[in-house]
Amino acid sequence: MTIVRHRIDLATTAPIQIIDITEQVRGFVAGSGLKDGLVSVSCLHTTARINVNEREEKLERDMLTFLKRFAPRDGDYLHNLAPIDGRDNAHSHLIGLFMNSSETIPLADGAMVLGEWQSIFFIELDGPRERRGVELQIIGQG
Repeated sequence: MTIVRHRIDLATTAPIQIIDITEQVRGFVAGSGLKDGLVSVSCLHTTARINVNEREEKLERDMLTFLKRFAPRDGDYLHNLAPIDGRDNAHSHLIGLFMNSSETIPLADGAMVLGEWQSIFFIELDGPRERRGVELQIIGQG
C-alpha cells in the first residue's frame, strides 16, 4: 500500500462560486502511478466545501441561486456581531453544515470511478479569497 499526497491551491473571485476541479484531481491520479485504491479530496476551510455533482451550466446557476437563498448573507446571525476575522460570514458556515468537507472516490485501473455526469467541485461560500487549499490523498497500490 502506498500513500501519495498533493495540494491544489485556488483563488476565488465571487462570494459563492463553484469551481470544477475534476481535471486537476484526474491529473494527480494519473501522475501517481497508482492503479487501485481511494482518492480523498478534502477542503481545508470551514467556509468552503467539496461536492460531487453534475456539471451543467444551468444547473450550476440553479445551485448558486439555491445556496444564496438557503442562508442569506444579510440574515440576523449572532456570529456576525463579533466575527473572528472581521468577515460577516455566518451564512457561509451555516450553508456548510449541509455540505461535505471531503469526498472519497474509488480508483480502478488508474482512473477515478465517477459516473458519466459526475464532476468534483470546490464550492466557495465566503469569497472572494486569494488563497484556498484542497488536499488530495491517494491510498492505493500500483
